Amino acid sequence: MSSADPVVGILVGSESDRERMRDAVDELASRGIEHELEVRSAHRDPVAVAQYASSARERGLKVLICGAGLAAALPGVVAAHTDLPVIGVPLRSSKSVLDGLDALLSMVQMPPGVPVACVGVDSAKNAAVLAARILSAASEHAATIS
Repeated sequence: MSSADPVVGILVGSESDRERMRDAVDELASRGIEHELEVRSAHRDPVAVAQYASSARERGLKVLICGAGLAAALPGVVAAHTDLPVIGVPLRSSKSVLDGLDALLSMVQMPPGVPVACVGVDSAKNAAVLAARILSAASEHAATIS
């Protein structure tokens, strides 16, 4: 799932999470924000995640949204490989004993220098709204300095 010239990249750690990010996809589409959605696992294929994140800016992306459950390493790994804003969406999992709290804590407890913004559990729509606001603020800032 990809637009012609995406500015927001959405990553999920497994194919089963793709549909759970539908609200983010729908929100971005409703705002006319070009986006792409990719499946890359921080645990099963960390090299692919690093390549995606490190090439994001040169491919025209401006904000990255990462949905993940359980250990939820994806947003932190992405943030370690890019200087773009990264928004984490903690996802509930049937395998979680903490109903998504484990994913939430994994995302908000990043080490210094590896920032990840985080929305509520299963709040893909809010991640898209935040991405839109980041893009709008960046656009307004660019207009004032030109």
